[in-house]
Amino acid sequence: MPASSAAAAGLPEQDAAASIVLPARPEPLRLDPERTALIVVDMQNAYASAGGYIDLAGFDITGTPAVIRQVALAAEAARSAGIPVIFLQNGWDAAYREAGGPGSPNWHKSNALKTMRRRPELDGKLLAKGGWDYAIVDALTPQPGDIVVPKPRYSVFFNTNIDSLLRARGIRNLVFTGIATNVCVESSLRDAFHLEYFSVVLEDATHAAGPDFAQKAALYNIETFFGWVSTVADFAGAVGQQPPA
Repeated sequence: MPASSAAAAGLPEQDAAASIVLPARPEPLRLDPERTALIVVDMQNAYASAGGYIDLAGFDITGTPAVIRQVALAAEAARSAGIPVIFLQNGWDAAYREAGGPGSPNWHKSNALKTMRRRPELDGKLLAKGGWDYAIVDALTPQPGDIVVPKPRYSVFFNTNIDSLLRARGIRNLVFTGIATNVCVESSLRDAFHLEYFSVVLEDATHAAGPDFAQKAALYNIETFFGWVSTVADFAGAVGQQPPA
């Protein structure tokens, strides 16, 4: 769609070079693939596998196999279009110094830390760097050229190099997938909004920690206040219009 037509249609404008239109809510979003990154949030055993922290903490993970498949499709589409894939990996050092102590609200609110305090036999096993729980699920192993960004809190924009990494590549558009929609995905996307990134979440490649209304509320917040909501099929179809990089 030409820039003039997009403006007339009320689509968000970024620059005249933007060359695809992504179907989304509340309106389509124009994207330049060269200024776009796919963000894969915390697709680790902790969040997506039986026996991982989320499962042990009592959250429903029955929907995660489908999410893994959808994230894989989104990542394949992104790589084929020359769009960088950035994996986020949440956790801390094996001694949990990076998690903060009793003086940190993270120490009190992290369900992983609370689960280990409730079940001492799990101490040192949940979200500890180098462990199974911390590892990205086998089905989504990062490929050559992908980027992995460790993060110590819900939002990837807290105490990481992600903002510098994105700006150095001229990236303004972030396409979010992963777990949990209502925690790390939404937290990261909110911070991206405040830092002037255009963000969209692929709803069928996300999963919430909590009841179904948590997923719906997070998507409502994103669609209404912070970004756009689309699907893996629409993303793959839009970027597939571009010749491979």
